[in-house]
Amino acid sequence: MLINDVESYLAIRRAAGFDLKIPEFLLRSFARFACRRNEKHVVTRTAIEWASMAPSSGQRDRRLKCIIRFARHIRVEDARHEIPPDGVFGHPNRQRRVPFIFSPAEVSQLVAKASGLGPAGSLRPHTYSTLFALLAATGLRISEALRLCLNDITPDGLVIRKTKFRKSRLVPLHETALAGLQRYLMRRRSAPGAPRRSR
Repeated sequence: MLINDVESYLAIRRAAGFDLKIPEFLLRSFARFACRRNEKHVVTRTAIEWASMAPSSGQRDRRLKCIIRFARHIRVEDARHEIPPDGVFGHPNRQRRVPFIFSPAEVSQLVAKASGLGPAGSLRPHTYSTLFALLAATGLRISEALRLCLNDITPDGLVIRKTKFRKSRLVPLHETALAGLQRYLMRRRSAPGAPRRSR
């Protein structure tokens, strides 16, 4: 059955180190859709119809591309699988937004504004001002900064675990950044009702 082919494909891709949350959801959805039609192989017409149910042209294109990659893989073992044509839904414009780069003065203003957040006496202003300063000083992705644990702060820098490509890396810290981070941690430990966990 097609669902078995999907599971086999996902297992092989995972073993190669790919993160497949979205493809897993899409491929299983497609397999269920095809199985309701009693289809045991990828059929172009069915793949296009399934992809067409997405609300935007970009999502329709991404859904179909997912099926195309899957079909190319399993067709090697069974030529009865059809490979849908690419570009059925056009090629949506995927231009990235031009990044905005804060000047040192703007970073200082942002950190200062964050320091003034309420409520008064809470840890919130210290948390946000430290976060923004750390992002500016290190170039970390926001997801990486939010996942930091106490054990990730070392004398040599920050240990960033399981990055975008599932690798870890060490980010050196300037002495001023390290001092700011240590000030925040001292405040956090002494704050009333502060969590006593390692994050």
